[in-house]
Amino acid sequence: MPPSRVSKGFKDISLSFQYNPINNDLIAIKNETAIARSVRNIAQIALGEKLFDNRFGSQLPRSLFDNLDQVSADMIAFDLEATIKEFEPRVELVSVSAFPNYDENNLNVVIDYRIIGLGAGTNQLSFALTPTRR
Repeated sequence: MPPSRVSKGFKDISLSFQYNPINNDLIAIKNETAIARSVRNIAQIALGEKLFDNRFGSQLPRSLFDNLDQVSADMIAFDLEATIKEFEPRVELVSVSAFPNYDENNLNVVIDYRIIGLGAGTNQLSFALTPTRR
């Protein structure tokens, strides 16, 4: 049986770039919050958008302008699953689902994952994607 990986915890900076008034350092986000933010960022960064790494990202931003139906939702879920497996080694994916919401003209995405080495249960990240700005 292979040994299980044990994590020391995860830490990242907040993208709001606010600072702590006590120590004048950037505010940090930790563990589950840091990984949820990372998974969401991976999903929303367009393929080729990251400088010096044109393989990073997903087809999701381009796919949002396709026709809203279950076939395109399944293709987006499949692409997200492959992208997260490749670029986020700290998580083990359980499932990725996308559901079209025709009334709101958006796509609801639900990502279930386990954090490797943290010993916590399954985490769920859900968000709505819209092709237009409101």
